[in-house]
Amino acid sequence: MSIYAIGDLHLSLNKEKPMDIFGGNWKNHEQKIKENWKNTVQDNDLVILPGDFSWEMHLKDMYNDFAYLNDLPGKKILLKGNHDYWWTTLAKMREFLQENKFENIDFLYNNSYLFEEKIIAGTRGWALNDTENSNKMNHREEERLKLSLQSGVDNFGDKEIICIMHYPPIVAEESRISQENVNEIENNNEEAKNEELNKNLKISNYVQIMKQYNVKTCLYGHLHGESHKEAFEGNYDGIQFKLVSSDYLDFKLYKLK
Repeated sequence: MSIYAIGDLHLSLNKEKPMDIFGGNWKNHEQKIKENWKNTVQDNDLVILPGDFSWEMHLKDMYNDFAYLNDLPGKKILLKGNHDYWWTTLAKMREFLQENKFENIDFLYNNSYLFEEKIIAGTRGWALNDTENSNKMNHREEERLKLSLQSGVDNFGDKEIICIMHYPPIVAEESRISQENVNEIENNNEEAKNEELNKNLKISNYVQIMKQYNVKTCLYGHLHGESHKEAFEGNYDGIQFKLVSSDYLDFKLYKLK
């Protein structure tokens, strides 16, 4: 059994909402995702979706989008994104799934899951802007991340944790940075590598919380088109970060090792 991830499906199956403002590769993206998914995922696999699943505004209008997802193989875990306005309480969302017999979908919302001896936990996050509103929203999301991670530890014990976020918890402020930028630093000096990375990265409190819980992997989405240059991928302070927004992945699912 394998774990896959793909974020930012941005489905609009009830009404057309073009995504090609972010690039021509978004044309027919729902079909591209479906074809790759069916050719990749098995029924006993897990697929994590880190937010921005649908453009719908209300849960009652989500039937077609959930039917699209339910018909694809694998168990699916959804996280809230900044455009998931249909998102409501966990009880109401699960009730909607049950009423419509969507049996292979669930939600990551202040809770956690165990799959193949790995804990899945996380939260939406927020933009890393130095404003009063952003600071307020990030503080709330930090508490939600703690709730989710602690849920995993309390329920499943000392196991590897995969942290899922929608917003990136690290942002490259000047130019896109990857682990290759610091590979020339000798003696595998982690402190020196982090110091070099810090020159161009904005590091959020989410990273410190992940370290407290010994998180080893963090997947995130949200970034599209030109914003891909803000992505950080690679190892920072023992945590491996990976951007999994659908257009960044060319609408193909990312398989965790």
